[in-house]
Amino acid sequence: MARMKFICDSERCIECNGCVTACKAEHDVPWGVNRRRVVTLNDGVPGEKSISVACMHCSDAPCMAVCPVDCFYRTDDGVVLHDKDICIGCGYCSYACPFGAPQFPSNGAFGLRGKMDKCTFCAGGPEANGSEAENEKYGRNRLAEGKLPACAEMCSTKALLGGDGDVVADIFRTRVITRNKGSEVWGWGTAYGKPPGGPSGPAAQPAKPEGSKS
Repeated sequence: MARMKFICDSERCIECNGCVTACKAEHDVPWGVNRRRVVTLNDGVPGEKSISVACMHCSDAPCMAVCPVDCFYRTDDGVVLHDKDICIGCGYCSYACPFGAPQFPSNGAFGLRGKMDKCTFCAGGPEANGSEAENEKYGRNRLAEGKLPACAEMCSTKALLGGDGDVVADIFRTRVITRNKGSEVWGWGTAYGKPPGGPSGPAAQPAKPEGSKS
């Protein structure tokens, strides 16, 4: 069984926000909610990178762990969805999610809270596939139609990949091998920093004896 996953290739993302617009248009997302957004790291300085962020449909999703009414569930494809009929709008999931995926809709001048909304991987909700009720609450169910999520399909540079996790990983692995760069963006060095004197640090270079010519 396929396990659906997203990955964004920061070497290809050009911060066009096409993925954000595609998601909004496809599902008529509530005002004040961005199921997907583009985040720029080191904005305006050398090494600037942009990545597209949404619900990552975690294998061990923290939103599922903290929800007091168990409105979150995982499909056979590994997509994490939620039932708006059960949701009480407590907001615990928004605090637990490291990606800021579950969000309150902002209806009215004072941002009234309601049912949580989040990325569905274009897989709809608990209602019957393609039904009017499903479309009204969660948007179009493209996965049931055999299509990719709208955000990934509309990405002009194919930076955003979505689909079977094994296939997505193979595509990204091939890109990294071909260009000989890119894996470090998601690796240990980015998360924890490279140790002083590591393989790529200054201490890796052998010291030259005194009096030697360069």
